[in-house]
Amino acid sequence: MCSVIVGCFTAACSSKSILPVSEPSPNLPEKFTGDVVVDAYEPLEWWKTFSDPALDRVVEAVLASNFDLAEAVARVEQARARARIANAARYPVLQPSTGVEDVDTPTNSGVGEQIEEIGLSPELKEQFGISVPDRLALTTYSLSANFSYEADFWDRNRNNARAAGAQHLASEWDYRAARIGVVAETVRTYLEIAYLRRQLQLSDEIVEILQDREKLTATRYHRGLNTARDLYTARLKLWNSQAELPVIEGQLADAEGRLWVLLGGYHADLAGMLPDSLSPSVTLNPVPVGIPADLLIQRPDVGAARQRMEAARYAVGARRAELRPSLSLSGSIGLQGSETQQWFDAAQWFKNLTLNLVGPAFQGQRLRNNVTLAETRWKEAVSAYKRSVVSAVNEVEAVLAKLETNRRRYALLSSSVEEARAEAAFQERRYRSGVGDYDDFLAASETLTSVNSSLVAAERDLGFTRLALHRALGGMWTVSEPDATQTDHSSQAASLQAVSLSTE
Repeated sequence: MCSVIVGCFTAACSSKSILPVSEPSPNLPEKFTGDVVVDAYEPLEWWKTFSDPALDRVVEAVLASNFDLAEAVARVEQARARARIANAARYPVLQPSTGVEDVDTPTNSGVGEQIEEIGLSPELKEQFGISVPDRLALTTYSLSANFSYEADFWDRNRNNARAAGAQHLASEWDYRAARIGVVAETVRTYLEIAYLRRQLQLSDEIVEILQDREKLTATRYHRGLNTARDLYTARLKLWNSQAELPVIEGQLADAEGRLWVLLGGYHADLAGMLPDSLSPSVTLNPVPVGIPADLLIQRPDVGAARQRMEAARYAVGARRAELRPSLSLSGSIGLQGSETQQWFDAAQWFKNLTLNLVGPAFQGQRLRNNVTLAETRWKEAVSAYKRSVVSAVNEVEAVLAKLETNRRRYALLSSSVEEARAEAAFQERRYRSGVGDYDDFLAASETLTSVNSSLVAAERDLGFTRLALHRALGGMWTVSEPDATQTDHSSQAASLQAVSLSTE
């Protein structure tokens, strides 16, 4: 038996690694295209770049009470528990036990009957003065420990533990992705509410202007200065603008309801959290996007895909190890006697030891199919990881292009608003001085309000694009103290390292 064990150790040491080779990341460009800033960015409290205290309060409340984040945290805890369970299989199992065996049988059955059959008759017992009780009673007490251990020559249990540990890390990346998604959706909903409130205010102003124009057109029509077509056109514009108000009010109610859900339903009084005037700022400053290689570390979906690829790779090693013989030890050691006091008598100890060497002789086909299944899952995970990397780079490229177009659109509309405001002020001065026509003043006011409405929409779209860039980069840029940033990154690295070491 010792020679068999030595042979297994020799085979284990001489065999090649049963793990497949790690797949390298796909080639990435050195930098993003376009006129971008390559400085590093920090995924800290990025929503504070909008410089809106009300938004900061809403995000903090969402992070504290959102249901999706609570589910993500629970999934991380489940993955951590599964990793610990898988890691426990690498160590011996020790199970203490105590027992009491109580035997009470009549002497004329069982062993007593067999004694009479071999010649110990009642007459012989009487002749020699042997007294046999009517019943045999015996109580035995035992205190023992059972143990079992499987020698992990080919790292089957170790690779199972590594695979579970990688799945745990993937779940942590999933939590980060969920956190980014929840915060981004919160900010998006907040920006939408700000836009709809502003749009509702501008629509009310347009309705008031069109009501004045409709009255002026009706007066001129009755005087014969305007045609019926002019009156109908003025009234149609007024009716269309009035019809837009309920639509905007419904969209606003829907957005506030979605924000209520993001808050976990614990903040029904949104009026207490959201002031009447929401003013998230819009900046046209360049975005420090870093380099494409940063996405491999920064993006949660890429990190999760990488860890799932590693988990699949370790699973292949575990399944391949099942094709090799396995050596297991089991046994028990303890004390027994007819009295519990005898537990402290060293002479009452007992032991048993069993060694099993098992080979996959009659289940090789099933085990080989398990290996094939694990290998195809690994290939699938490799493809998913590479796709996530390529998609991440292209997503950033697309959002950067869209951000540039929205920035130019916002700048153009800002210039249009300035021109429309100057024209409206000019027509107002002409009307008040009695030189200009009231209709010209209303037309200029209507143009200013319409251009303001377009500018508000452009501001919303610019904010949405900044959010999309945040999600594409896996974090947002914020100005932070170097010491605080270093501490935050160090704590994250220490946490990931501790989890990795726990599965080694």
